[in-house]
Amino acid sequence: MGTEGDNVRVIAGRYRLEARIGRGGMGVVWRATDQLLGRQVAVKELRLDESLSADEGRTQRERSLREARAVAQLRHPHIIVVHDVVEDDERPYIVMELIVGGSLADRIATAGPVDAAEAARIGADLLGALRHAHDAGVLHRDLKPANVLMEAGTGRVVLTDFGIAQVAGATTLTENGAFVGSPEYTAPERMSGARTGPESDLWSLGALLCTALSGESPFRRDSLGGILHAVVVDEVRPPAQAEPLLPVVRGLLERDPDRRLGAVEAEGMLRTFRQTGRTPHVGTGYTPTRRDVPTRGRVPAPPA
Repeated sequence: MGTEGDNVRVIAGRYRLEARIGRGGMGVVWRATDQLLGRQVAVKELRLDESLSADEGRTQRERSLREARAVAQLRHPHIIVVHDVVEDDERPYIVMELIVGGSLADRIATAGPVDAAEAARIGADLLGALRHAHDAGVLHRDLKPANVLMEAGTGRVVLTDFGIAQVAGATTLTENGAFVGSPEYTAPERMSGARTGPESDLWSLGALLCTALSGESPFRRDSLGGILHAVVVDEVRPPAQAEPLLPVVRGLLERDPDRRLGAVEAEGMLRTFRQTGRTPHVGTGYTPTRRDVPTRGRVPAPPA
């Protein structure tokens, strides 16, 4: 591995890592320069479990590279473009387009929740991205506001970090009790280890819409155990701000994955709402009941 200065290094003989621009449970994201093509890129340096044996570490690296290469085949305006997948000093790196602008989580933290029309736009664009990925056999597995980028100037919604949650292990709860993924956005069937499919990503989107509209996930609790119980057992109570989009939110947060609202229908409902401003209705005969009355929780104060 080449090193230039204290904080700058070149990987794979090509990508100059210049500044750290993000950090998460699965790795570090760098602003970098592709010295061959002379363009700015983002490079994700995947974190590896140092406690693994040599063989286990090799398996983890191979899995991460395999998943990244699968994502690199996706071409959609709302999915991050993966330019390259490389290995340097036995560590995997994913080279992606550089999106100038923060995440949806940053947007909520600095400017507060979005209105129903903006939530519908974000949700519809993400559903289009998910449908494209699912059709290609690729699951996201960690859909949350921090993994949704908002391009400055255009407002383009870009979904990133596909499949990263699965890199750390095949199950949601590992043998040492660590949680793989983001529990507040994880579908109940994945929590229990029963199954993980496209429907699990749709549940995560339902929770994300609630967060975008109200400022926090409806499953936020003070402990991991509390979150698990809220997702798997407690009555699902969308926030009051979700009322204009309630049929979509409620349909996506259906615990039975076989009854969960599908991506095509949900996207159509959100796009119709954007055009008409009217609360969407499920074509399969959705009838609101008392359990669908949203909670009148606290509304986060706008930033000073």
